[in-house]
Amino acid sequence: MAQATTKDLTTLPVGRLGLIPLISCKDLGEKVDEWLVEWRKERAHEELDSFAFEGYQRDSYRIPVQTARFGSGEAKCTIMESVRGDDIYLMVDVCNYSLTYNIGQYTNLMSPDDHFQDLKRVIGAIGGKARRVNVIMPYLYESRQNIRSGRESLDCATALQELVSMGVENIITFDAHDSRVQNATPLHGFETVQPSYQFIKALLKHEKGLHIDNDHFMIISPDEGSMNRAIYLANILGVDMGMYYKRLDYSKRINGRHPIAAYEFLGPNLKGKDMILIDDMISSGDTVLKIASLLKERGAGRIYICSTFGLFTDGLEKFDEAHKAGVFDKLLTTNLIYQSPELLAKEYYISCDMSKYIALIIDTLNHDLSVSHLLNPVDRIKRCVNNYMAQYDEK
Repeated sequence: MAQATTKDLTTLPVGRLGLIPLISCKDLGEKVDEWLVEWRKERAHEELDSFAFEGYQRDSYRIPVQTARFGSGEAKCTIMESVRGDDIYLMVDVCNYSLTYNIGQYTNLMSPDDHFQDLKRVIGAIGGKARRVNVIMPYLYESRQNIRSGRESLDCATALQELVSMGVENIITFDAHDSRVQNATPLHGFETVQPSYQFIKALLKHEKGLHIDNDHFMIISPDEGSMNRAIYLANILGVDMGMYYKRLDYSKRINGRHPIAAYEFLGPNLKGKDMILIDDMISSGDTVLKIASLLKERGAGRIYICSTFGLFTDGLEKFDEAHKAGVFDKLLTTNLIYQSPELLAKEYYISCDMSKYIALIIDTLNHDLSVSHLLNPVDRIKRCVNNYMAQYDEK
């Protein structure tokens, strides 16, 4: 078992644990539930039979909900059992485009707006009866609209304020586009979690013969927005980092934007080095594949593309062609958002499972303990790399 689950219990649960994964997050929620059931059945405590631990060990912590839709497309949520006094954890994937609903003879794909509205319906059905309501939203709703440029809405800040006004105490998200959006709700809990450890763990599990040192390995940021992620990982691994930035032609404007004049590289010589190209999300994939091809032109070795969220809005054909051409070696994204069967079937794809990490966070928060040791995985990354390198030292 993980270290966080074996430590002696020093606090009582905030309330009876209740897990509500919305239909958009069904698969991930089931995995999280399995971890929680396993850990708590193995856990012993002298007061485990007292009323303070009522419902602590159960076969499942999931609470069934139903979201019915009327013929007009409107909907309502019904919770199928009492949640009075419970510590509730809602899980929602606003990027799950595989779900549909009917309006008359038409079939609509569920958009992020639909998923967010369903989240609010569940909170409304709880009706303030729970001891505490926490939201786990891996992809932060409207996180790309976090700053105002001209006469624009601030959708992410508005959404956070809306959740807080409905009684949400804590919001847990992953790799937020800009974590400063938490300033919209400064008196409530907001955590943005980095999956750096899961990337390294999955990569080292599937790839052999990597040398994680400054002479053979690098971390690359595809733009200035991901520079902090690259610096963080490079410092932990003790390797160099590099980055690209887009030099724009401000004398022209095409389709409302200044065209890219060139991609400029900042960093040391990378010839022959293996590298991780890290970003928070892959939308169409044009930028990350362009950067990967430029790295190959500079003599890069193996290239591993790591992205927290794989949206793949333009499909996977361009990734198939790029991999066949040797532009990159492996593609890693997490299971925090919907993964299509087509993606999971790709031989170059590695899925990074985040269910155990989420279960650790839930288990810790339910006991009202600090999660800081979970949010800073420096020791775990170093231990993982050292164990990997030791295998080859022995050989």
